Amino acid sequence: MKNYVVEFIGTFFLVLVIGLTVIEPKGVGDLAPLAIGATLMVMVYAGGHLSGGHYNPAVTLAVWMRGKCDTKDVAPYMVAQILGGVIAALVVGFSKNNPNVTAATPDVARAVLNELLFTFALCYVVLNTATSKKNAGNSYYGLAIGFTVAAGAYAGGAISGGAYNPAVACGISTMGLSAWSNIWIFLVGNFAGAALAATVYKMTNPSEF
Repeated sequence: MKNYVVEFIGTFFLVLVIGLTVIEPKGVGDLAPLAIGATLMVMVYAGGHLSGGHYNPAVTLAVWMRGKCDTKDVAPYMVAQILGGVIAALVVGFSKNNPNVTAATPDVARAVLNELLFTFALCYVVLNTATSKKNAGNSYYGLAIGFTVAAGAYAGGAISGGAYNPAVACGISTMGLSAWSNIWIFLVGNFAGAALAATVYKMTNPSEF
């Protein structure tokens, strides 16, 4: 149970910072992706030794495919992460006095591709820095993971919304930043990117299996 609580907390604060820095009135402007990446970084450092610090159903899928997450934990991790994202979105709405938010209208093909590519990058970095035997005990894994998300948010945020995380997608949909009818864009792109990252990891690190 403690692992699920850790996953809830980490995802909660990740989505909370996304909402507070992106929805008007906001005070950080173009620094929002940096704040988001920094939040993920510190939460990964805080909970990595307990739950693995996934905070993302796509990461959980990739880590499970890599063999570093028990099958019995996959569904509870994902439920805890999605609950954390949705509850954070409700807190954002209260904190921002329930503002009127206009949902993004992304180009579907470009949005799916963007979500797939940067979720692949995120999961690829997670697997290589946080689960590799060759990098065991390193102190930089949280920084690498957080900055991958920051880079993705800067590079592709305007294309798809830059979720790279189904729990974040549920959060931003709850906030109204994305229409619920577009949730499939994130689910398809994120889980496909995660599966691809795990497959590539296995191909490039055969000695670990």
